[in-house]
Amino acid sequence: MPFASVVLDIPTRALTEPYDYRVPDRLAGQVDVGATVLVTFSGRSAVGYVVAMDEEPPAGVDPAKVRDVEEVLAAPAFDGVAARLALWMAHEYAAPPASCLRLLLPPGQTVKVVRDDGSGPWRLVNEQVKAADDRWVRLGEGADGYEPRRNAVRQRELLAALAEGPQRLAELKAVVPGAQGAVTALAKKGVVVVEGRRTQGPATTLSSARAAHPERLSDGQVQALDAVDAAVADGSGGVVLVDGVTGSGKTEVYLSAIERVLGQGRGAVVLVPEISLTAQTVGRFRSRFGDTVSILHSRLSTGERREQWERIRSGEARVVVGARSALFAPMADLGLVVVDEEHEHSYKQDQAPRYHARDVAAELARLRGGALVLGSATPSMEAVSRCARGSWRGAAWTSVTMEERPGGATLPAVQVVDMRSQFAANNNSPFSAPLRKALVENFEAGHKSVLLLNRRGFATFLMCRDCGCVPTCPHCSTALTYHERTHELACHSCGRTWPQAAFPNPSTHCPACGSRYLAAYGVGTQRVEDELRMMLPDAPVVRMDADTTRGKGAHQALLEEFDAADGAVLIGTQMIAKGLDFPEVTLVGVINADTTLKLPDFRASERTYDLLEQVAGRAGRGEDPGRVLVQTYWPTHPAVTCVAGHDRAAFRAFELADREEAAYPPFRRLGNVVVSGVNGALVERVVAQIAAALRSQAEGEQGWQVVGPAECVKGKVADRLRRHVLVKAPVDGDLGGFLARACSAVDSRGVSVAIDVDAYDLL
Repeated sequence: MPFASVVLDIPTRALTEPYDYRVPDRLAGQVDVGATVLVTFSGRSAVGYVVAMDEEPPAGVDPAKVRDVEEVLAAPAFDGVAARLALWMAHEYAAPPASCLRLLLPPGQTVKVVRDDGSGPWRLVNEQVKAADDRWVRLGEGADGYEPRRNAVRQRELLAALAEGPQRLAELKAVVPGAQGAVTALAKKGVVVVEGRRTQGPATTLSSARAAHPERLSDGQVQALDAVDAAVADGSGGVVLVDGVTGSGKTEVYLSAIERVLGQGRGAVVLVPEISLTAQTVGRFRSRFGDTVSILHSRLSTGERREQWERIRSGEARVVVGARSALFAPMADLGLVVVDEEHEHSYKQDQAPRYHARDVAAELARLRGGALVLGSATPSMEAVSRCARGSWRGAAWTSVTMEERPGGATLPAVQVVDMRSQFAANNNSPFSAPLRKALVENFEAGHKSVLLLNRRGFATFLMCRDCGCVPTCPHCSTALTYHERTHELACHSCGRTWPQAAFPNPSTHCPACGSRYLAAYGVGTQRVEDELRMMLPDAPVVRMDADTTRGKGAHQALLEEFDAADGAVLIGTQMIAKGLDFPEVTLVGVINADTTLKLPDFRASERTYDLLEQVAGRAGRGEDPGRVLVQTYWPTHPAVTCVAGHDRAAFRAFELADREEAAYPPFRRLGNVVVSGVNGALVERVVAQIAAALRSQAEGEQGWQVVGPAECVKGKVADRLRRHVLVKAPVDGDLGGFLARACSAVDSRGVSVAIDVDAYDLL
């Protein structure tokens, strides 16, 4: 009689191992790896997932005493390799195994069970799934010669995507807000055609490719492809880092490598940051591989995601493009995983299980006998370090540099403006004299400008000039941000707002002493917008931040407004630093490069460098050369000087030396345990006990260090006090197991304990 190893879906960190159950004769043939089953545990029914099967009973256990599987609730959704990946994640990230296995389930499946008549068989209550939209959109006869209006950004984006080949309407609607209206309008003019599900093309990808291959690959592309081919042939999870400057042709490397893998009868998964999953990205892959491409996107409906999931599982789809969750698509014969823009922090999950997609992708490639390709113009320090060592966790890591830029394109000239000299000259404006002059000249020339300010609101905070009081959120330990337009103080942690005017408004008053002199300090997007309108009264000004993009479609509408206006200036936060491609933008100004540089985070320099490189790339993407002005009070910092000189190697050398001296990643692993709750005394007691348990485990162990406990930078959020403990571990240390053992030894009832392995967010 077969026996099933079952992971119980019970919300407790104490259940870290599967339990064994006997498969009764009545369920023979139905219970297999990946099935969702109902079992009895501790006197009650529980949902579980089968992760292994065995014909022999557990060692040392009387088979007669092993409980039976009660019912099969859902057919197998994953195989043994996927189960091993999920269990590896559970240990690696100190997460409940069930939370990792849920990532493998089909969209819409839940864990809730009911009996229809109160006594019949149990069944899962799943989400209501509407039928997937099978309609496709392609260019029609009226597309030849059709020119959209200048401000019809959606139409131009759709036509650019469809020029690569037909696309599913559901996918276009998911990645282009307002696509339905644009498709309807173009269909009436005969520019596009909406039709039913398209017939599948030939199985071979070469004959179904519709986009022309480049006449020749660059030397760097050839070298990268050779490295990928060798890693795929080796079949042991080798990793190739494609370290290529912007415009060096990394996407063509991905496409060519995938084409070769498909020719071997295997599949591929391509991860892109959520912000980069555009219609053009989808079109580029579909142009080469046709209907074999599947898109997994959070904005697809549950039914549409389920339909894509089934296409992948059946083998109909051989290439999966999506955000980090696409790693868990049910593709059994995976040959290649691609992680584009691998340095992006969005690849780190901020809720349990707190995995990093890059590292899970490496383990997935190893388990499937495939290879992993990482691509970036500014690779993470972890990827750079692993390539320098040549291996990581038993897999080879290779780096290929691509410095060529097709077409002879050049990077924009970068000028650093020392704001200390501007302050000494009594210039208290957000704009330095050089930036002011450049903005005026650019507007007069009819060109567009982009201004980056990584901060929203009119000012950073209000402060009383009499008593020094700075209004803070009573529910969070953060200063309130002042919004001039609405005369409000807002908490950007919990979202609450309070009416408050600033001096010289006669209604202002200090909440501590009642003084009228509660004045605004700092620079926000609203203030920059106001001063810019005074400086350039005739210039169209568009502001993009979290306040102006709250409404549905607001992001797209603002970009349309910017694109349609000659000489327009776009002011925005980090959301404008990447993904914008407007040839008319010839000037980029960074109002204050120091905002992210001075965060209490050891990755602050790297984040600043990446951000400046990204926003600098917005300038000069057309025929006219670009220019970038970076305003800073720290002009000698390497994150600034290396951007000015486009010297990637120099920044890496500085950053790695700094990290090694301080024993931070990539030279150590970093774990963060955050304890939060409304009872301050209980939070303090639990975090102290966890710290003591960690120190007890680390005693005498080489390379382990426990720091804290201490108050988090955000010491209180939504009335919950937050304390944390940091753990530095050897690169090859079992950090997940180390943290899990210490936390499970402490009674944490009444508080929340969040374990973050390889932590990114330390605030």
